[in-house]
Amino acid sequence: MSLVDLHALIRDVPDFPKPGIMFKDITPLLANPAGLALAVEYLVNPFRGLGIQTVIGAESRGFIFGTALAQSLSAGFVPVRKPGKLPSQKISLTYDLEYGQDTLEIHSDAIKPGQKCLLVDDLLATGGTMRACCQLVEHLGGNIIGIAVLIELDFLKGRDHFNKYRLHSAIQY
Repeated sequence: MSLVDLHALIRDVPDFPKPGIMFKDITPLLANPAGLALAVEYLVNPFRGLGIQTVIGAESRGFIFGTALAQSLSAGFVPVRKPGKLPSQKISLTYDLEYGQDTLEIHSDAIKPGQKCLLVDDLLATGGTMRACCQLVEHLGGNIIGIAVLIELDFLKGRDHFNKYRLHSAIQY
């Protein structure tokens, strides 16, 4: 299986979640054992040997890849969740995304100052969700070593917001 094969495992769903959006559906890739394994390898390889201590994944598809990358790096995993899902003391941030607004939260004690962190999500579009995740991690004192995303929508120029980070995307559209 190759990167070309991974592209073939991602289906386009027009007009989701609203008219005019072409949604990149990764569920066929997730259902394919070889595709899932290869996607994880493409995401984790650039960050091996960098001393990553914690992988942070945004709800919900960031959890899928984040936990797999954490295991591959012998690191811990920290979820960034939507409001009302975390049971302990937390910080939150409301941000704009390509089709509205959202809020994310992280436990206040999830990241230790100076901790080497890798942020992971399935998709980078305009960068709103990832920017919010970066702000939350940095507010807690985390040292962001890099950002890994499975899919990057180049035409939305989300990468432009992350010049100070090492950003790796496996698949670009």
